[in-house]
Amino acid sequence: MSLFLFPHSIPSGGAAGLAILMNHWFHSSLGFSLWLANIMFLLFALKYFGFTWTLRTILSVATTSTTVSFVTSLIPHPHVHILLDLVCGSLFFGIGVGLLIRAGASSGGMVIPALMIASYEKWSPGKVMMGINLFIFLLTALVIDFKIVGYAVICQFFSTNIIDFIYELEFQKISFLSANWRKR
Repeated sequence: MSLFLFPHSIPSGGAAGLAILMNHWFHSSLGFSLWLANIMFLLFALKYFGFTWTLRTILSVATTSTTVSFVTSLIPHPHVHILLDLVCGSLFFGIGVGLLIRAGASSGGMVIPALMIASYEKWSPGKVMMGINLFIFLLTALVIDFKIVGYAVICQFFSTNIIDFIYELEFQKISFLSANWRKR
């Protein structure tokens, strides 16, 4: 997010959109803004998903917020091309969130209500997340720049399809040199 999406003010999701808005309005750091955007959703997660899942999500949010703060303050952001940055940001975001969901956690933010709705209605988490985030994208577009909503929707389209692909991917067990690796 810090390297590819945030330099163009493109939100990768609802919490990132809220973080960009807080950064725009209050000039707070993006990492701190991500924490603020996630606090309310983490309280819901504790009640709905339990302590272990919420703790994993808190660790994920802490890692993401710290990384975003570190990267945005210390690493220069070369703007290669907005479409290339959009594709790379969507790819990394989708893979990361998909792996987190498979591991029994989330990236926080709008993923939490999306997973709640998806598990209740038996819908795909990525598509539910896309629907929830559209409102925040529109708000971000109205405040910062309207073309952002187009970029954000493209980002969500790619990343939510990647999330759904990783979420539904079935792995086969591979046993390498186990104790029973040869027949007797």
